[in-house]
Amino acid sequence: MTNRRDFLKKAGVATAAAGASSLAAPAVLGQSPIKWRLQTYAGPALAEHVIKPSIDAFNKVANGEMEIELYFADQLVPTSELFRAMQNGTIDAVQSDDDSIAAPTEVSVFGGYFPFATRYSLDVPVLFNQWGLNEIWESEYSKIGGVKWLSAGAWDPCHFATKEPINSLEDLKGKRVFTFPTAGRFLSRFGVVPVTLPWEDIEVAVQTGELDGIAWSGITEDYTVGWADVTNYFLTNNISGAWCGSYFANEERWNELPPHLQELFKLCMDSSHYYRQHWYWGGEAKLRVDGTKMELTTIPDAEWAQVEAEARNFWDEIAAESEVKAKVVGILRAYNAAMDKAGRPYRYT
Repeated sequence: MTNRRDFLKKAGVATAAAGASSLAAPAVLGQSPIKWRLQTYAGPALAEHVIKPSIDAFNKVANGEMEIELYFADQLVPTSELFRAMQNGTIDAVQSDDDSIAAPTEVSVFGGYFPFATRYSLDVPVLFNQWGLNEIWESEYSKIGGVKWLSAGAWDPCHFATKEPINSLEDLKGKRVFTFPTAGRFLSRFGVVPVTLPWEDIEVAVQTGELDGIAWSGITEDYTVGWADVTNYFLTNNISGAWCGSYFANEERWNELPPHLQELFKLCMDSSHYYRQHWYWGGEAKLRVDGTKMELTTIPDAEWAQVEAEARNFWDEIAAESEVKAKVVGILRAYNAAMDKAGRPYRYT
């Protein structure tokens, strides 16, 4: 028994000495946290709501193990180059839509505002989490390599904010409008002239007459980022009930993260998705009722029905481009049919 105690004492000393370097590792990590650079599509005022609270929370809870540096629209690279910059490791992560960052995937056309794909913001998470879009997005991004698609969520609906009033489809003709690639492709059928400019230049472009309006957001963003100060009218009709945006990361950098930090990032993404749901939903209603900077206009339902009907033709054209696009369009058709059949409160018309 005595010999056994002596053996255990000596073994304990040896084990402690041998493990000294590994025990010191957490302190080294604490001194040199993992650092990421994440760029959002949003400018500073908008980022205060759509992403900054969740990144601040991540940095706080990470407790020195990791720090995410947040950059705003076009601050490191132009938005249209974000995908390639992330893929080659220039930046570590991105918050944007697939369409704006020119993601070379079959599903990029459905990012941003795909015409009339959704009626409400809750449609987006339901489509991804319950109707199979998560699996399609994961599959398509895995084919490219270098980029990890992480999560999609909803933003605001797509409305026109203009200098001159829009009361009919005829009023849209010739209007130079800042919008998203696919939304612009669709709206051009009604005479709209899509214009692409850096996000931070939009307000000045409206003031100088380079732009006649904006079809990039709902009324909450118009007030938040200053566009309500340079436009006079807000069209209550919209071409989509919610913007569809995602979080992405450089695949290698993502795989390097320990599981608990990956899980923390996922939780913070969910926090961001939730914040936007109530911030936009409440803001869209409140500013229509109490806002003083923009006059509301409406295209009559019977006339606007032409736009909705043309969207279905647009869907057919997109579906004909590939099997993957056809599969997504099929899901959108089935989902919207189910919502129509469910009736109130899912659909009112």
